[in-house]
Amino acid sequence: MDYYDSGDFYDELFIAPGQPRPEAQFLIDRLQSLSQAELQHRQEAAQIALFRQGVTFNVYGSDEGVERALPFDIIPRIISAAEWLTLERGLKQRVQALNCFLQDIYNEQKILADGVIPRDLIESATGFLKPCMGLKPPQNVWCHITGTDLVRDRAGQFYVLEDNLRCPSGISYVLENRRVMKSTFPKVFENAHIQAVDEYPARLLEALLYLTADRLENPTVVVLSPGIYNSAYFEHSFLAQQMGVELVEGRDLVVENGYLQMQTTKGLQRVDAIYRRIDDDFIDPKVFRSDSMLGVPGLMEVYRSGRLAMANALGTGVADDKAVYAYVPKMIRYYLDEDTLLPNVPTYLCREPQDLTYVLEHLDELVVKATNESGGYGMLIGPQSTAEQRADFADRIRNNPRNYIAQPTLSLSRVPSLIDGQFEGCHVDLRPYILYGEDIYVHPGGLTRVALRRGSLVVNSSQGGGSKDTWVLMDDLS
Repeated sequence: MDYYDSGDFYDELFIAPGQPRPEAQFLIDRLQSLSQAELQHRQEAAQIALFRQGVTFNVYGSDEGVERALPFDIIPRIISAAEWLTLERGLKQRVQALNCFLQDIYNEQKILADGVIPRDLIESATGFLKPCMGLKPPQNVWCHITGTDLVRDRAGQFYVLEDNLRCPSGISYVLENRRVMKSTFPKVFENAHIQAVDEYPARLLEALLYLTADRLENPTVVVLSPGIYNSAYFEHSFLAQQMGVELVEGRDLVVENGYLQMQTTKGLQRVDAIYRRIDDDFIDPKVFRSDSMLGVPGLMEVYRSGRLAMANALGTGVADDKAVYAYVPKMIRYYLDEDTLLPNVPTYLCREPQDLTYVLEHLDELVVKATNESGGYGMLIGPQSTAEQRADFADRIRNNPRNYIAQPTLSLSRVPSLIDGQFEGCHVDLRPYILYGEDIYVHPGGLTRVALRRGSLVVNSSQGGGSKDTWVLMDDLS
Protein backbone atom coordinates (compact mmCIF):
# COMPACT_ATOMS: atom_id res chain seq x y z
CA MET A 1 0.00 0.00 0.00
CA ASP A 2 3.01 2.33 0.34
CA TYR A 3 3.14 2.51 -3.45
CA TYR A 4 -0.59 2.71 -4.10
CA ASP A 5 -1.55 5.77 -6.14
CA SER A 6 -5.08 6.96 -5.34
CA GLY A 7 -4.95 9.20 -8.41
CA ASP A 8 -7.11 12.21 -9.20
CA PHE A 9 -10.29 10.48 -8.04
CA TYR A 10 -12.25 10.06 -4.84
CA ASP A 11 -10.74 6.98 -3.25
CA GLU A 12 -13.03 5.00 -0.95
CA LEU A 13 -10.16 3.91 1.35
CA PHE A 14 -7.59 6.72 1.13
CA ILE A 15 -7.76 10.48 1.68
CA ALA A 16 -4.36 10.93 0.04
CA PRO A 17 -1.41 8.66 -0.88
CA GLY A 18 -0.33 6.85 2.27
CA GLN A 19 -3.17 8.36 4.34
CA PRO A 20 -6.09 5.95 4.92
CA ARG A 21 -9.54 7.25 5.75
CA PRO A 22 -10.25 6.86 9.50
CA GLU A 23 -12.88 4.19 8.90
CA ALA A 24 -10.42 2.18 6.76
CA GLN A 25 -7.35 2.36 9.01
CA PHE A 26 -7.98 -1.02 10.66
CA LEU A 27 -8.22 -2.71 7.25
CA ILE A 28 -5.12 -1.03 5.83
CA ASP A 29 -3.11 -2.03 8.91
CA ARG A 30 -4.14 -5.65 8.39
CA LEU A 31 -3.30 -5.57 4.69
CA GLN A 32 0.11 -4.05 5.44
CA SER A 33 0.87 -6.96 7.77
CA LEU A 34 0.51 -9.47 4.94
CA SER A 35 3.06 -10.18 2.23
CA GLN A 36 2.23 -9.75 -1.45
CA ALA A 37 2.38 -13.52 -1.91
CA GLU A 38 -0.02 -14.10 0.99
CA LEU A 39 -2.52 -11.58 -0.37
CA GLN A 40 -2.36 -13.15 -3.81
CA HIS A 41 -2.90 -16.57 -2.28
CA ARG A 42 -5.97 -15.35 -0.39
CA GLN A 43 -7.32 -13.71 -3.55
CA GLU A 44 -7.04 -16.95 -5.50
CA ALA A 45 -8.49 -19.02 -2.65
CA ALA A 46 -11.50 -16.70 -2.40
CA GLN A 47 -12.19 -16.94 -6.13
CA ILE A 48 -11.96 -20.74 -6.05
CA ALA A 49 -14.26 -20.92 -3.02
CA LEU A 50 -16.90 -18.83 -4.78
CA PHE A 51 -16.76 -20.96 -7.91
CA ARG A 52 -17.03 -24.19 -5.94
CA GLN A 53 -20.04 -22.76 -4.14
CA GLY A 54 -21.65 -22.21 -7.54
CA VAL A 55 -21.40 -18.42 -7.52
CA THR A 56 -21.44 -18.03 -11.28
CA PHE A 57 -22.83 -15.65 -13.86
CA ASN A 58 -24.13 -16.54 -17.31
CA VAL A 59 -23.12 -14.27 -20.17
CA TYR A 60 -25.40 -14.51 -23.16
CA GLY A 61 -23.41 -15.13 -26.33
CA SER A 62 -20.16 -15.76 -24.47
CA ASP A 63 -17.68 -18.29 -25.87
CA GLU A 64 -16.81 -19.36 -22.33
CA GLY A 65 -19.84 -21.61 -22.01
CA VAL A 66 -23.05 -21.28 -20.05
CA GLU A 67 -21.43 -20.33 -16.76
CA ARG A 68 -18.38 -18.41 -15.63
CA ALA A 69 -17.14 -17.39 -12.23
CA LEU A 70 -18.09 -13.88 -11.18
CA PRO A 71 -14.76 -12.04 -10.76
CA PHE A 72 -14.17 -11.11 -7.13
CA ASP A 73 -11.65 -8.82 -5.47
CA ILE A 74 -10.77 -9.29 -1.81
CA ILE A 75 -10.13 -5.61 -0.99
CA PRO A 76 -13.50 -4.45 0.36
CA ARG A 77 -15.23 -1.13 0.12
CA ILE A 78 -15.92 0.56 3.49
CA ILE A 79 -18.81 2.94 4.24
CA SER A 80 -18.93 4.82 7.54
CA ALA A 81 -21.98 4.61 9.81
CA ALA A 82 -22.84 8.29 9.34
CA GLU A 83 -22.55 8.09 5.57
CA TRP A 84 -24.73 5.00 5.46
CA LEU A 85 -27.43 6.68 7.51
CA THR A 86 -27.63 9.43 4.89
CA LEU A 87 -27.84 6.90 2.06
CA GLU A 88 -30.48 4.90 3.91
CA ARG A 89 -32.74 7.92 4.35
CA GLY A 90 -32.37 8.91 0.72
CA LEU A 91 -33.12 5.42 -0.58
CA LYS A 92 -36.23 5.06 1.58
CA GLN A 93 -37.48 8.41 0.31
CA ARG A 94 -36.89 7.43 -3.30
CA VAL A 95 -38.60 4.04 -3.08
CA GLN A 96 -41.58 5.55 -1.29
CA ALA A 97 -42.02 8.14 -4.06
CA LEU A 98 -41.61 5.53 -6.82
CA ASN A 99 -44.26 3.35 -5.19
CA CYS A 100 -46.65 6.32 -5.09
CA PHE A 101 -45.90 7.01 -8.75
CA LEU A 102 -46.68 3.44 -9.81
CA GLN A 103 -49.93 3.38 -7.83
CA ASP A 104 -50.92 6.69 -9.44
CA ILE A 105 -49.83 5.98 -12.99
CA TYR A 106 -51.90 2.80 -13.25
CA ASN A 107 -54.95 4.35 -11.58
CA GLU A 108 -55.86 8.04 -11.23
CA GLN A 109 -52.86 9.42 -13.18
CA LYS A 110 -52.95 12.66 -11.21
CA ILE A 111 -49.28 13.41 -11.88
CA LEU A 112 -50.02 13.43 -15.61
CA ALA A 113 -53.19 15.48 -15.28
CA ASP A 114 -51.25 18.08 -13.29
CA GLY A 115 -48.56 18.26 -15.97
CA VAL A 116 -45.68 17.26 -13.70
CA ILE A 117 -44.66 14.48 -16.11
CA PRO A 118 -45.57 14.58 -19.84
CA ARG A 119 -48.30 12.09 -20.66
CA ASP A 120 -46.69 11.04 -23.93
CA LEU A 121 -43.45 10.18 -22.09
CA ILE A 122 -45.30 7.58 -20.01
CA GLU A 123 -47.52 6.26 -22.77
CA SER A 124 -44.51 5.75 -25.06
CA ALA A 125 -42.50 3.86 -22.42
CA THR A 126 -42.09 0.18 -23.29
CA GLY A 127 -42.39 -0.66 -19.58
CA PHE A 128 -45.82 0.98 -19.29
CA LEU A 129 -48.30 -1.91 -19.52
CA LYS A 130 -51.87 -1.00 -20.40
CA PRO A 131 -53.18 -4.39 -19.15
CA CYS A 132 -52.12 -3.21 -15.66
CA MET A 133 -54.44 -0.17 -15.69
CA GLY A 134 -56.68 -0.24 -12.66
CA LEU A 135 -54.44 -2.74 -10.90
CA LYS A 136 -54.18 -2.44 -7.12
CA PRO A 137 -51.67 -4.98 -5.80
CA PRO A 138 -51.91 -6.41 -2.28
CA GLN A 139 -51.17 -3.85 0.45
CA ASN A 140 -50.74 -1.24 -2.33
CA VAL A 141 -47.08 -2.17 -2.63
CA TRP A 142 -45.63 -2.28 -6.16
CA CYS A 143 -41.84 -2.26 -5.75
CA HIS A 144 -41.15 -4.91 -3.12
CA ILE A 145 -37.51 -5.40 -4.17
CA THR A 146 -35.51 -2.50 -5.57
CA GLY A 147 -31.86 -2.34 -6.56
CA THR A 148 -30.83 1.32 -6.82
CA ASP A 149 -27.50 1.99 -8.52
CA LEU A 150 -25.39 4.70 -6.89
CA VAL A 151 -22.14 6.34 -7.97
CA ARG A 152 -19.82 8.76 -6.24
CA ASP A 153 -18.04 11.55 -8.10
CA ARG A 154 -14.63 13.13 -7.67
CA ALA A 155 -15.95 15.44 -4.94
CA GLY A 156 -17.31 12.51 -2.92
CA GLN A 157 -21.00 13.23 -3.67
CA PHE A 158 -23.29 10.23 -4.13
CA TYR A 159 -25.71 10.26 -7.07
CA VAL A 160 -28.47 7.88 -8.14
CA LEU A 161 -27.49 6.46 -11.51
CA GLU A 162 -30.61 4.40 -12.18
CA ASP A 163 -33.47 2.50 -10.56
CA ASN A 164 -34.08 -1.24 -10.97
CA LEU A 165 -37.63 -2.23 -10.04
CA ARG A 166 -38.34 -5.20 -12.30
CA CYS A 167 -36.11 -8.12 -11.32
CA PRO A 168 -32.96 -6.61 -9.79
CA SER A 169 -30.22 -9.20 -9.40
CA GLY A 170 -27.02 -9.44 -7.38
CA ILE A 171 -28.03 -9.92 -3.75
CA SER A 172 -26.78 -13.52 -3.71
CA TYR A 173 -23.30 -12.26 -4.58
CA VAL A 174 -23.49 -9.85 -1.64
CA LEU A 175 -24.22 -12.71 0.75
CA GLU A 176 -21.68 -15.12 -0.72
CA ASN A 177 -18.97 -12.45 -0.95
CA ARG A 178 -19.38 -11.82 2.78
CA ARG A 179 -19.19 -15.53 3.61
CA VAL A 180 -15.91 -15.84 1.72
CA MET A 181 -14.48 -12.65 3.19
CA LYS A 182 -15.10 -13.90 6.72
CA SER A 183 -12.89 -16.89 5.99
CA THR A 184 -10.33 -14.76 4.12
CA PHE A 185 -9.89 -12.14 6.87
CA PRO A 186 -11.24 -13.78 10.06
CA LYS A 187 -9.21 -11.57 12.42
CA VAL A 188 -10.59 -8.39 10.88
CA PHE A 189 -14.16 -9.54 11.43
CA GLU A 190 -13.37 -10.50 15.02
CA ASN A 191 -12.36 -6.95 15.90
CA ALA A 192 -14.30 -4.68 13.52
CA HIS A 193 -17.89 -3.56 14.01
CA ILE A 194 -19.23 -4.43 10.55
CA GLN A 195 -22.97 -4.67 10.00
CA ALA A 196 -24.13 -8.19 9.18
CA VAL A 197 -25.78 -8.97 5.83
CA ASP A 198 -27.06 -12.50 6.35
CA GLU A 199 -30.61 -11.61 7.39
CA TYR A 200 -31.66 -10.61 3.86
CA PRO A 201 -33.42 -13.91 2.96
CA ALA A 202 -35.48 -13.75 6.16
CA ARG A 203 -36.37 -10.12 5.46
CA LEU A 204 -37.34 -10.99 1.89
CA LEU A 205 -39.58 -13.81 3.07
CA GLU A 206 -41.22 -11.46 5.61
CA ALA A 207 -41.98 -8.99 2.82
CA LEU A 208 -43.53 -11.75 0.68
CA LEU A 209 -45.61 -13.12 3.55
CA TYR A 210 -46.86 -9.60 4.33
CA LEU A 211 -48.58 -9.51 0.94
CA THR A 212 -51.04 -12.18 2.06
CA ALA A 213 -51.11 -11.43 5.80
CA ASP A 214 -54.58 -9.89 5.65
CA ARG A 215 -56.21 -13.00 4.16
CA LEU A 216 -54.08 -16.11 4.77
CA GLU A 217 -52.34 -17.66 7.77
CA ASN A 218 -50.04 -20.16 6.02
CA PRO A 219 -49.53 -19.01 2.44
CA THR A 220 -47.46 -20.92 -0.09
CA VAL A 221 -44.62 -18.82 -1.49
CA VAL A 222 -42.51 -19.75 -4.54
CA VAL A 223 -39.64 -18.26 -6.53
CA LEU A 224 -40.51 -18.25 -10.24
CA SER A 225 -37.44 -18.59 -12.49
CA PRO A 226 -37.04 -18.72 -16.29
CA GLY A 227 -34.69 -21.69 -15.79
CA ILE A 228 -31.06 -22.68 -15.79
CA TYR A 229 -30.05 -20.62 -18.82
CA ASN A 230 -30.94 -17.33 -17.18
CA SER A 231 -27.92 -15.22 -16.23
CA ALA A 232 -28.98 -15.06 -12.57
CA TYR A 233 -30.18 -18.65 -12.12
CA PHE A 234 -27.70 -19.22 -9.30
CA GLU A 235 -29.39 -16.42 -7.40
CA HIS A 236 -32.89 -17.77 -7.99
CA SER A 237 -31.98 -21.17 -6.57
CA PHE A 238 -29.93 -19.64 -3.76
CA LEU A 239 -32.74 -17.40 -2.51
CA ALA A 240 -35.35 -20.15 -2.74
CA GLN A 241 -33.09 -22.43 -0.69
CA GLN A 242 -32.34 -19.73 1.87
CA MET A 243 -36.02 -18.85 2.32
CA GLY A 244 -37.07 -22.50 2.42
CA VAL A 245 -39.55 -22.16 -0.46
CA GLU A 246 -39.96 -23.95 -3.77
CA LEU A 247 -38.08 -22.88 -6.89
CA VAL A 248 -40.41 -23.31 -9.86
CA GLU A 249 -40.58 -22.63 -13.57
CA GLY A 250 -43.65 -21.78 -15.61
CA ARG A 251 -44.08 -25.41 -16.65
CA ASP A 252 -44.53 -26.35 -12.96
CA LEU A 253 -47.57 -24.08 -12.60
CA VAL A 254 -51.12 -24.10 -13.93
CA VAL A 255 -54.25 -22.03 -13.41
CA GLU A 256 -57.12 -24.20 -12.23
CA ASN A 257 -60.33 -23.46 -10.32
CA GLY A 258 -59.52 -19.76 -10.30
CA TYR A 259 -56.19 -20.16 -8.51
CA LEU A 260 -52.56 -20.59 -9.45
CA GLN A 261 -51.57 -24.17 -8.68
CA MET A 262 -48.19 -25.88 -8.39
CA GLN A 263 -47.81 -29.43 -9.66
CA THR A 264 -46.33 -31.71 -7.00
CA THR A 265 -45.92 -35.47 -6.56
CA LYS A 266 -49.02 -35.37 -4.36
CA GLY A 267 -51.14 -33.42 -6.83
CA LEU A 268 -51.88 -29.72 -7.20
CA GLN A 269 -51.02 -27.24 -4.44
CA ARG A 270 -52.28 -23.67 -4.40
CA VAL A 271 -49.68 -20.89 -4.74
CA ASP A 272 -50.42 -17.65 -2.90
CA ALA A 273 -47.35 -15.46 -3.47
CA ILE A 274 -44.69 -15.38 -6.17
CA TYR A 275 -41.26 -13.82 -6.10
CA ARG A 276 -40.91 -13.56 -9.85
CA ARG A 277 -37.63 -13.42 -11.72
CA ILE A 278 -39.33 -13.35 -15.12
CA ASP A 279 -39.87 -10.14 -17.06
CA ASP A 280 -43.43 -8.87 -17.46
CA ASP A 281 -43.68 -9.68 -21.17
CA PHE A 282 -43.16 -13.40 -20.55
CA ILE A 283 -45.37 -13.89 -17.48
CA ASP A 284 -48.67 -14.71 -19.21
CA PRO A 285 -48.90 -15.59 -22.94
CA LYS A 286 -52.61 -14.85 -22.91
CA VAL A 287 -52.01 -11.19 -22.07
CA PHE A 288 -48.48 -10.29 -23.12
CA ARG A 289 -46.16 -12.20 -25.50
CA SER A 290 -48.14 -15.05 -27.01
CA ASP A 291 -44.93 -16.92 -27.88
CA SER A 292 -43.71 -17.05 -24.26
CA MET A 293 -42.87 -20.53 -23.00
CA LEU A 294 -41.73 -19.22 -19.61
CA GLY A 295 -44.93 -17.96 -18.07
CA VAL A 296 -48.34 -19.36 -17.11
CA PRO A 297 -51.48 -18.90 -19.25
CA GLY A 298 -54.18 -17.20 -17.18
CA LEU A 299 -51.87 -15.98 -14.42
CA MET A 300 -52.79 -12.33 -14.99
CA GLU A 301 -56.48 -12.99 -14.37
CA VAL A 302 -55.71 -14.68 -11.03
CA TYR A 303 -53.40 -11.83 -10.10
CA ARG A 304 -55.89 -9.11 -10.98
CA SER A 305 -58.62 -10.89 -8.98
CA GLY A 306 -56.53 -10.60 -5.80
CA ARG A 307 -56.09 -14.35 -5.38
CA LEU A 308 -52.34 -14.13 -6.01
CA ALA A 309 -49.63 -11.79 -4.74
CA MET A 310 -46.57 -11.05 -6.83
CA ALA A 311 -43.27 -9.30 -6.19
CA ASN A 312 -42.47 -7.13 -7.92
CA ALA A 313 -45.89 -6.09 -9.19
CA LEU A 314 -46.40 -6.23 -12.95
CA GLY A 315 -45.87 -2.87 -14.65
CA THR A 316 -43.01 -1.64 -12.48
CA GLY A 317 -40.74 -1.48 -15.53
CA VAL A 318 -42.08 1.95 -16.43
CA ALA A 319 -40.08 3.31 -13.48
CA ASP A 320 -36.89 1.70 -14.84
CA ASP A 321 -37.15 3.75 -18.03
CA LYS A 322 -34.13 6.06 -17.99
CA ALA A 323 -36.19 8.97 -19.33
CA VAL A 324 -38.75 8.53 -16.54
CA TYR A 325 -35.82 8.34 -14.06
CA ALA A 326 -35.09 11.99 -14.81
CA TYR A 327 -38.42 12.95 -13.22
CA VAL A 328 -37.95 11.15 -9.87
CA PRO A 329 -36.96 14.38 -8.02
CA LYS A 330 -40.25 15.87 -9.23
CA MET A 331 -42.09 12.75 -8.01
CA ILE A 332 -40.54 13.22 -4.56
CA ARG A 333 -41.70 16.82 -4.44
CA TYR A 334 -45.17 15.97 -5.85
CA TYR A 335 -46.02 12.94 -3.69
CA LEU A 336 -44.00 13.56 -0.53
CA ASP A 337 -43.55 17.36 -0.57
CA GLU A 338 -39.88 16.91 0.34
CA ASP A 339 -36.52 17.95 -1.03
CA THR A 340 -34.62 15.14 -2.73
CA LEU A 341 -32.02 13.63 -0.39
CA LEU A 342 -30.11 11.66 -3.04
CA PRO A 343 -29.75 13.61 -6.29
CA ASN A 344 -29.93 12.19 -9.80
CA VAL A 345 -26.99 12.44 -12.16
CA PRO A 346 -27.73 15.51 -14.36
CA THR A 347 -29.59 14.11 -17.35
CA TYR A 348 -30.32 15.33 -20.88
CA LEU A 349 -33.52 13.99 -22.46
CA CYS A 350 -32.96 13.64 -26.19
CA ARG A 351 -36.72 13.91 -26.73
CA GLU A 352 -36.41 17.58 -25.79
CA PRO A 353 -35.19 19.65 -28.80
CA GLN A 354 -32.80 21.79 -26.76
CA ASP A 355 -31.27 18.77 -25.04
CA LEU A 356 -31.05 16.91 -28.35
CA THR A 357 -29.03 19.70 -29.94
CA TYR A 358 -26.64 19.83 -26.99
CA VAL A 359 -26.15 16.07 -26.92
CA LEU A 360 -25.39 15.80 -30.63
CA GLU A 361 -22.85 18.62 -30.34
CA HIS A 362 -21.11 17.08 -27.29
CA LEU A 363 -21.15 13.33 -27.94
CA ASP A 364 -17.42 13.14 -27.27
CA GLU A 365 -17.99 14.37 -23.68
CA LEU A 366 -21.15 12.52 -22.63
CA VAL A 367 -22.36 9.06 -21.71
CA VAL A 368 -25.34 8.17 -23.92
CA LYS A 369 -27.75 5.43 -22.82
CA ALA A 370 -30.73 3.72 -24.42
CA THR A 371 -33.68 4.25 -22.08
CA ASN A 372 -34.68 0.58 -21.86
CA GLU A 373 -31.36 -1.26 -22.05
CA SER A 374 -29.46 -2.71 -19.09
CA GLY A 375 -26.26 -4.59 -18.37
CA GLY A 376 -24.07 -1.96 -20.02
CA TYR A 377 -25.61 -2.52 -23.45
CA GLY A 378 -26.86 0.24 -25.76
CA MET A 379 -24.39 2.72 -24.27
CA LEU A 380 -21.78 5.12 -25.65
CA ILE A 381 -19.01 6.46 -23.40
CA GLY A 382 -18.08 9.57 -25.35
CA PRO A 383 -14.51 10.20 -24.13
CA GLN A 384 -13.57 6.58 -24.92
CA SER A 385 -15.42 6.35 -28.24
CA THR A 386 -14.27 6.54 -31.84
CA ALA A 387 -15.57 8.98 -34.45
CA GLU A 388 -17.30 6.07 -36.16
CA GLN A 389 -19.10 5.04 -32.96
CA ARG A 390 -20.23 8.62 -32.32
CA ALA A 391 -21.57 8.91 -35.87
CA ASP A 392 -23.49 5.67 -35.40
CA PHE A 393 -25.03 6.87 -32.14
CA ALA A 394 -25.88 10.26 -33.64
CA ASP A 395 -27.95 8.45 -36.29
CA ARG A 396 -29.63 6.28 -33.66
CA ILE A 397 -30.52 9.32 -31.56
CA ARG A 398 -31.92 11.29 -34.50
CA ASN A 399 -34.02 8.32 -35.61
CA ASN A 400 -35.50 7.75 -32.13
CA PRO A 401 -34.72 10.62 -29.73
CA ARG A 402 -37.22 9.41 -27.12
CA ASN A 403 -35.13 6.26 -26.71
CA TYR A 404 -31.97 8.03 -25.52
CA ILE A 405 -30.70 10.10 -22.62
CA ALA A 406 -27.23 11.51 -22.00
CA GLN A 407 -25.30 12.33 -18.86
CA PRO A 408 -21.93 13.91 -18.04
CA THR A 409 -19.03 11.48 -17.80
CA LEU A 410 -18.49 11.23 -14.06
CA SER A 411 -15.12 10.52 -12.52
CA LEU A 412 -16.34 7.51 -10.57
CA SER A 413 -14.79 6.84 -7.19
CA ARG A 414 -12.20 4.09 -6.92
CA VAL A 415 -11.18 1.35 -4.52
CA PRO A 416 -7.78 -0.37 -4.40
CA SER A 417 -8.00 -3.73 -6.17
CA LEU A 418 -5.53 -6.58 -6.51
CA ILE A 419 -4.63 -6.93 -10.20
CA ASP A 420 -1.71 -9.13 -11.24
CA GLY A 421 -0.31 -8.98 -7.72
CA GLN A 422 -0.36 -5.16 -7.53
CA PHE A 423 -2.78 -2.68 -5.96
CA GLU A 424 -4.52 -0.54 -8.56
CA GLY A 425 -7.41 1.89 -8.23
CA CYS A 426 -10.52 0.57 -9.99
CA HIS A 427 -13.79 2.40 -10.52
CA VAL A 428 -16.85 1.20 -8.61
CA ASP A 429 -20.56 1.74 -8.22
CA LEU A 430 -22.91 0.50 -5.51
CA ARG A 431 -26.26 -1.29 -5.68
CA PRO A 432 -28.04 -1.32 -2.31
CA TYR A 433 -31.17 -3.48 -2.06
CA ILE A 434 -34.39 -2.08 -0.59
CA LEU A 435 -37.29 -4.27 0.55
CA TYR A 436 -40.80 -2.85 0.82
CA GLY A 437 -43.10 -4.92 3.02
CA GLU A 438 -44.83 -3.70 6.15
CA ASP A 439 -42.15 -1.02 6.18
CA ILE A 440 -39.15 -0.07 4.02
CA TYR A 441 -35.89 -1.84 4.85
CA VAL A 442 -32.53 -0.95 3.32
CA HIS A 443 -30.10 -3.85 3.42
CA PRO A 444 -26.74 -2.65 4.84
CA GLY A 445 -24.14 -2.29 2.12
CA GLY A 446 -25.18 -3.77 -1.16
CA LEU A 447 -23.26 -4.98 -4.17
CA THR A 448 -20.12 -3.03 -4.99
CA ARG A 449 -19.44 -3.65 -8.66
CA VAL A 450 -15.93 -2.94 -9.86
CA ALA A 451 -14.46 -2.30 -13.31
CA LEU A 452 -11.56 -4.76 -13.26
CA ARG A 453 -10.29 -3.78 -16.70
CA ARG A 454 -7.67 -1.05 -16.41
CA GLY A 455 -9.17 2.39 -17.03
CA SER A 456 -12.67 1.03 -17.62
CA LEU A 457 -15.76 2.80 -16.29
CA VAL A 458 -18.10 -0.14 -17.05
CA VAL A 459 -18.75 -2.21 -13.94
CA ASN A 460 -21.42 -4.58 -15.31
CA SER A 461 -20.63 -8.28 -14.96
CA SER A 462 -21.62 -8.84 -18.58
CA GLN A 463 -18.97 -6.28 -19.61
CA GLY A 464 -16.01 -7.66 -17.67
CA GLY A 465 -16.79 -6.20 -14.26
CA GLY A 466 -16.54 -7.99 -10.93
CA SER A 467 -17.57 -7.39 -7.35
CA LYS A 468 -16.29 -6.57 -3.86
CA ASP A 469 -17.64 -7.01 -0.37
CA THR A 470 -19.20 -3.83 1.06
CA TRP A 471 -18.55 -3.14 4.75
CA VAL A 472 -20.95 -0.77 6.50
CA LEU A 473 -19.63 0.08 9.94
CA MET A 474 -21.88 -0.01 13.01
CA ASP A 475 -20.23 3.06 14.48
CA ASP A 476 -17.76 5.64 13.23
CA LEU A 477 -14.10 5.32 14.10
CA SER A 478 -11.78 8.25 14.56
